[in-house]
Amino acid sequence: MNELEHVTHGQQNRALGMSTFSFTVCFAVWTIFSIIGLKIKMDLGLSDTQFGILVATPILTGSLSRIFLGIWTDQFGGRRVFTIVMLLTSVAVYLLSTVSTYPMFLVAALGVGLAGGSFAVGIAYTSKWYDKEHQGTALGIFGMGNVGAAVTTFGAPFLLVAMGWEKTAQVYAVILFVTAITFYLFTKEDPATAARKAKGEKPRGAWMQLEPLKNPQVWRFSLYYFFVFGAFVSLALWLPRYYVGVYGLEITTAGMLTAAYALPGSVFRALGGWMSDKYGARSVMYWTFTACVVICFFLSYPETSYIVQGINAPIEFDIAISLPVFVTLTVILGFFMSLGKAAVYKHIPVYYPDHVGSVGGLVGMIGGLGGFVLPISYGVMNDMIGVWTSCFMLLFVLVGTALIWMHFTIKRMEARADDTRNLPEFPEMEGLHPPKKAAVPVANDVSSTLAQTGGGAMPNPAT
Repeated sequence: MNELEHVTHGQQNRALGMSTFSFTVCFAVWTIFSIIGLKIKMDLGLSDTQFGILVATPILTGSLSRIFLGIWTDQFGGRRVFTIVMLLTSVAVYLLSTVSTYPMFLVAALGVGLAGGSFAVGIAYTSKWYDKEHQGTALGIFGMGNVGAAVTTFGAPFLLVAMGWEKTAQVYAVILFVTAITFYLFTKEDPATAARKAKGEKPRGAWMQLEPLKNPQVWRFSLYYFFVFGAFVSLALWLPRYYVGVYGLEITTAGMLTAAYALPGSVFRALGGWMSDKYGARSVMYWTFTACVVICFFLSYPETSYIVQGINAPIEFDIAISLPVFVTLTVILGFFMSLGKAAVYKHIPVYYPDHVGSVGGLVGMIGGLGGFVLPISYGVMNDMIGVWTSCFMLLFVLVGTALIWMHFTIKRMEARADDTRNLPEFPEMEGLHPPKKAAVPVANDVSSTLAQTGGGAMPNPAT
């Protein structure tokens, strides 16, 4: 990228640092209902289904807004869009403290959800400061902003106890407002947007930005993200309720244990980005899905009492996951989810370097919708089935399906690579097997040549 020739490491670090910090604050705001929602549930006498809808509503707005926020970032630059999103959200969070009925809480929650849309803005803004070889690591570091969920689940319970949920919301609003101003003052326009403005070029229209979304591959990436990110968010929202209901813990203790899950699910995203750069994103996805299948299987097993007819007398015993084991398994689950989140987004700048905002926005939207749909599903399953571990049963089916689908897709891709001599190595297949030597492409095969040399040609939709 010519725009990066005069970009210094200091400028890159500043852009990455400010984006990561701002996204951390936004993510903390986005998940605020996981804590204050418990108090609201008690005050209004809500069912588990109503509680699930309440905590999931901000996730809906944050998910749906990602697609057009990503497009606007590609068009107008991340510095401006990121700042506006944070300012608008801070107003919505403050107004949250003035409502008192369940329908109005849902309306206010829609405004709070804009904080989640900042992800698509930050991904597009950050990626434009780095070349392809370092984008995986950079985006992994940016994704560490997910630690905002841990900040909320750890700190918000103490604010809630000391100040009440209304004051807690107001404190969050002020912090987000200050963050928006700080971000605008200490950042610059990304190199691509600055270069385009210097040349007097107009940004691409929205329909041109949406062009890659016709590619089935984009939707496949989106469904992977539905689990690694959507399920992560859903558990960050649901675990405080789970700890209180299953283990009878106080809200402060439940919040800290949820933070123990959310922390590795966030901070190790940078490691996932580095591993994706080094070993290949697809290999990391295999590790992620395989580990999550095993963990979700054990977590989904409900507490069960058995009576075995022994030789002399019946033998009774119980099978249940103790609190320490449960906490340990959720921490490991969060760790592998963090690797998977980074691996999914490693693909996007490689395949769609000129459409990171729109493609990243769609993938983030679908993933975020997981954070909306799944908590509601947990509440409905609790009310209908009456088994606490039903939430993990659902996740087991989800990640198992994703693993099987991914595996057969990769096998089909490998078969094509074996059968077609001139087919270039797929970026997704890095790390699965040693690169094959491709025959020299014919002169008129422009797309193949560009693909082999790292050019900007669109990838094969079938991959």
